Amino acid sequence: MSTIRIGNGCGFWGDSPDAPVRLAEAGRLDYLTLEYLAELTMSILALLRQRDANAGYATDFLDVLGRLVPTLKSQPNLKVITNAGGMNPAACAKAAKEVLAKAGITDRKVGVVSGDDLLPRLDELLAAGHTLNHLDTGEPLSTVRSKVVSANAYLGSAPIAEALKLGAGVVVTGRVADACLTVGPCLHEFGWQPDDWHRLSAGTVAGHLIECGAQATGGLWVNASEATGLETVGYPFVDIAADGTFTISKPPGTGGAVNLETVSEQLLYEVADPARYFTPDVIADFTTPTFTQEAANVVRCVGAKGHPASDSYKVSIAYRDGWTAAGTLVIPGPNAVAKARHSGRIMLDRLKQSGHTFAHSLVEVLGAGDSVPGVLPTADPPEVVLRVAVRDANKAAVERFTKEFAPLVTSGYAGTTGYTTGRAAVREVFAYWPALIKKSAITPKVEIV
Repeated sequence: MSTIRIGNGCGFWGDSPDAPVRLAEAGRLDYLTLEYLAELTMSILALLRQRDANAGYATDFLDVLGRLVPTLKSQPNLKVITNAGGMNPAACAKAAKEVLAKAGITDRKVGVVSGDDLLPRLDELLAAGHTLNHLDTGEPLSTVRSKVVSANAYLGSAPIAEALKLGAGVVVTGRVADACLTVGPCLHEFGWQPDDWHRLSAGTVAGHLIECGAQATGGLWVNASEATGLETVGYPFVDIAADGTFTISKPPGTGGAVNLETVSEQLLYEVADPARYFTPDVIADFTTPTFTQEAANVVRCVGAKGHPASDSYKVSIAYRDGWTAAGTLVIPGPNAVAKARHSGRIMLDRLKQSGHTFAHSLVEVLGAGDSVPGVLPTADPPEVVLRVAVRDANKAAVERFTKEFAPLVTSGYAGTTGYTTGRAAVREVFAYWPALIKKSAITPKVEIV
């Protein structure tokens, strides 16, 4: 194929369950990608798998796949690629195969990409000299090894392309770099080689632009308004050619916007150095592409450049790091901001009197600019939301903290309200540990269910 259309209908686990169905129906896609994973998601899935060997994947995918059945039947060439496999891609793929079979689709192969899960090999890797030092602090992983719950390498696009070559119509992966869900089909369709740095970079730009779903089509756009029509926002697709040039758009008749601002804002999302955006496939230079508004809600991209990939995979590690809880109250009336800040201090002082202190505590006044401190000018509003949060290794202390909100309703400032939903939940904290590992230490695995 000289051009392929790839659309992304899911930006994270919890995104709109209707979006992928609507995109597949209206977009006339060649490939539908569904991106479910984030760093926190992996640790949650790891715990689910510990409790049940058949769990550990994004179950929402199965519901979406079931709803996609009519489209898959009417568009037999449509392929689905997703990282919903999370910590258990084999189980996810098996369940997906069963969903399709139950719907009468028995001829569609389901491919599985695995090999990213390093947890079973962690001690072996450490013993072999892979220290997995923290990328920011340089600390060796051995300092928190006993608390690690998940460790996953970000695999590249080649295993996805291999699964497609084997005839898979649905590809389920574990942890891969987000943009690889888009680059993989390009490798398969266009025969891009591992050293096609500029085309790999172009594919990475395209994948990065659509990986967060509606963020590229008006969601979170700084100039969005009621006229943007986010009630019916369309999710993005790219029409990408063999030379790496592409356009990004959305289905006709949908809300949202695809313009130079929405595309540029998404290009810079979660990017440290735009000139050196590292993926397993390439180091993409996000300063090189040129974007032009080709038509209404159609932006063209040309000129992306890239550099040779590094010899390492990024590794996302999560480890247990104590307990946390947060709760809110509404503080109304004159001097609401000052009263709210004092109310937060009252809570922490009372806890200290009862013998409970915390490694970390935070008092925020929402409505007074605390969500973006120092950025927006604020006046004294007629009411605010007090939010108090703590974190500590002592679970009992955090549980005691949750009992200190309700007393303020009668022993705080007049009008204090908003505490009618019960005590705040105590949650375990999973801290993030980024690291690198040599690619030679990992062998991705591709198979057909």
